[in-house]
Amino acid sequence: MRSNPKADSWRPTEGPQWKARIYDVIFLADTPAGKTFDVALIAAIVVSVAVVMLDSVDAISASRRNTFLIAEWLFTVLFSVEYLLRLITVRKASKYALSFFGVIDLLAVLPTYLSLLLPGGQYLIVIRILRVLRVFRVLKLAQYVGEARTLGAALRASRYKIIVFLFTVLTIVVIVGSMMFIIEGAEAGFTSIPRGVYWAVVTLTTVGYGDIHPLTSVGQFLAALVMIMGYGIIAVPTGIVTVELAHQAQRSGSSLHCPSCGSEAHDGDARHCKECGSELDLSE
Repeated sequence: MRSNPKADSWRPTEGPQWKARIYDVIFLADTPAGKTFDVALIAAIVVSVAVVMLDSVDAISASRRNTFLIAEWLFTVLFSVEYLLRLITVRKASKYALSFFGVIDLLAVLPTYLSLLLPGGQYLIVIRILRVLRVFRVLKLAQYVGEARTLGAALRASRYKIIVFLFTVLTIVVIVGSMMFIIEGAEAGFTSIPRGVYWAVVTLTTVGYGDIHPLTSVGQFLAALVMIMGYGIIAVPTGIVTVELAHQAQRSGSSLHCPSCGSEAHDGDARHCKECGSELDLSE
């Protein structure tokens, strides 16, 4: 069984044997029992969220309200017992309770109890879907965290360019919206500049709700320009992030390391160390 550093930090070091066994089932996904528990838990989470969503549909809940209510409380009791077992079996209950998953586990059961005081509060139970993040343990998706870091680094590196781009778009929609207010007026639905800006945003993003539209030739010509401009604008942030992703991939490069100085993260086409100039081992 492979060690999980995060889980080991919560593992109880003393106490009855049953606590250690329950701990292994609840917190470890590398054992058959632990994997079965996680899969069953994820299935229960998905079903409980589906119940809450169906309960919000009047046509369905009208004839099955009692069934949904019973199911909701059964799931709440189940998740409450599971949450208490997690607190009981960990080394420090407060440490787990304040962790990311600990907070999510608590929020998953609170809405049902709050619904006793606040009508409609039970619909907040949809937050349970966040607990499906545990699927990362079951499917071993943690190996892709490095790729997520690369994407995050690319977004951070391009944030100033994107901010400038968004400011430019904001300037365009304000100008166009103001012009449409002047050209079309209230007769065409442009009752105010904010209303014109709303139309400009909808048109520039090529959504085109059609709730308001220009009636004059000048307004229609301006609308056509905005539509054409929208296709180009949509591609800009994609290009910015794509370039940064390429740069990040090049920086992370390969796993080549210098046999002389140990320097790593050379470019993929590197033949010599960027620090000491020694020849790299290309057989890695």
